[in-house]
Amino acid sequence: MCGITGLIARANQNAEEFCATVERMAQTLAHRGPDDAGVWIDAACGVGLGHRRLSVLDLSAHGHQPMLSADGRLCLVYNGEIYNHASLRRELETCGRRFRGHCDTEVLLAALSQWGVDETLRRLVGMFAFAVWDREERALTLARDRLGIKPLYYGWQNGCFLFGSELRALRAHPGFSAEIDRDALALFLRHNYIPGPYSIYRGIAKLPPGSVLSVSPQTDRQAASPRTWWDVRQVAEEGARNPFRGSDAEAIEALDQGLREAVRSEMEADVPLGVFLSGGIDSSTVAGMMQAQSPRRVRTFTIGFEEAPYDEAAYAKAVAEHLGTEHTKHHVTAAEARDQIPALPRLYDEPFADSSQIPTALLAKLTRQDVIVCLSGDGGDELFCGYDRYDYLGGIWRRIGWCPAAVRGAGSRMLRATAAGCPSSRLAGKLRTLCELLAPATGGEFYARFNTHWRDPADVVLGGRPAETVLSSPGQWTGRRGLLEQMMLLDTVSYLPDDLLVKVDRASMAVGLEARVPLLDHRIVAFAWTLPLSLKTRGGQTKWLLRRVLERYLPRRLFERPKMGFGIPLEAWLRGPLREWAEDLLDERRLRREGFFRPEPIRQKWTEHLSGRHNWQYLMWDVLMFQTWLDAQRCG
Repeated sequence: MCGITGLIARANQNAEEFCATVERMAQTLAHRGPDDAGVWIDAACGVGLGHRRLSVLDLSAHGHQPMLSADGRLCLVYNGEIYNHASLRRELETCGRRFRGHCDTEVLLAALSQWGVDETLRRLVGMFAFAVWDREERALTLARDRLGIKPLYYGWQNGCFLFGSELRALRAHPGFSAEIDRDALALFLRHNYIPGPYSIYRGIAKLPPGSVLSVSPQTDRQAASPRTWWDVRQVAEEGARNPFRGSDAEAIEALDQGLREAVRSEMEADVPLGVFLSGGIDSSTVAGMMQAQSPRRVRTFTIGFEEAPYDEAAYAKAVAEHLGTEHTKHHVTAAEARDQIPALPRLYDEPFADSSQIPTALLAKLTRQDVIVCLSGDGGDELFCGYDRYDYLGGIWRRIGWCPAAVRGAGSRMLRATAAGCPSSRLAGKLRTLCELLAPATGGEFYARFNTHWRDPADVVLGGRPAETVLSSPGQWTGRRGLLEQMMLLDTVSYLPDDLLVKVDRASMAVGLEARVPLLDHRIVAFAWTLPLSLKTRGGQTKWLLRRVLERYLPRRLFERPKMGFGIPLEAWLRGPLREWAEDLLDERRLRREGFFRPEPIRQKWTEHLSGRHNWQYLMWDVLMFQTWLDAQRCG
């Protein structure tokens, strides 16, 4: 795992100054790659590439980047892991390619030389973000893996094209203009993360998952747009056209074999390896499959909390004891968790308000004390219908969605007018909620509307309106799938890459830990979308098929329990030990002076939260995380 960055500037740069600029950009990513650093420039062309390396495969200098191809035509910087690099190497050797070491970077570069970008991408199994400069074509190509596991930002600033694994690398360029995009800020308040392709900075974008972008020194920024090389929507549609038709037993066997292969391939490393273990379905499946295929005891890691409703440590310990893993657990005090808050802007580098960021960061820190690579169970909820909200929101829609959209729309408008003239604020609030329930035309729109935090962030952000995303018009995206599958698909293209995977990537990379996600092997994703919904949810039980696979490794009594989130007691903390900290950040005079938010709706929600009349913990955390991030930017 590594950090990559680079730029295209005007031609005929001063080589010494240009090299120093690229080095500064790369140095900001030292936490992602503490083991090695490298820079390659072509000052005459105005091209520079920078790299920071976390050595995982082939710890020798043969893995140094930027890496030049054997013929000198291509220069590559790459972040990630190619899990099928050994089979690709054998195939390339039959084509006459020769290798110095055994790292996957060298294989990726040889594949790009042999087959070109598009064919190479099609053959890769793994997680990655890379940039390759073609010295003959004078073109730079950026590419990102299918599910968006590894990050990549890009954009133009003052005539320069910049890219990097994190925004901090782009900010290090002397020409960077850190103008906050208020429309992206409105999106942040709605979702608690910034959905792609947007970033917090105007003019800077996230390269979408499964996309590739090619630019050159002559490229007009308006003409350069990413193109899709892999699309989960097409995968879902193909799965609907060619569904799995086997028996339950055959589905269990197929998923077991596929997941075992994914886990086995992701266990390859030349450094110590472990697994995050919460005791839930997903992480227990990964841990069980790892131990079943390992000749030695697998390292498992868990954190627990003093507050019982948030503590899964006992469940994880029971799973570890049954599997026979070498288990490490740490009980986090409330003070220790709260002490992590000042570090969050440094870790996440962009406004990010999933409050489970705190335990995730603490777990990564604990794990890095003993291993350098760790597997995680992320992805199971989106693929196998695991979230409680699917059933909850789906149930509400079933009760109102039968009514024609035109009738519901008329009812919504009538209720809005009634609420506007209602003398009772409490009754008016209930009428407005009912109005919102009736307004969406489709189930997908209903899910996108109610799976949010601030539903009308334009009323809070000064000069900002939520930008258009896939969540703005889900009906155009999710096709003929039923509502449950629409919700899973929407989460796969937004919540998964822009929240969950960001959370894990930044927390792990902040301490030089590589996190791998075998449930998101694209072959598992494709198989999951062939499965009928009855294999994912049955008899009121979520993840039905995944549970049947897990039974091969664990007795039911160790995992059949209500789902727990990876959270913190945020509601109580904001009313108690975090109140003074929050009051300072939410001060009305401060909010007016900074000029990003209207103070009135924020102060109203804050007062209601403190009184105990409402629980606005998530809405408050969104604002607090932006304020904390803003403070960090001022301090440099």
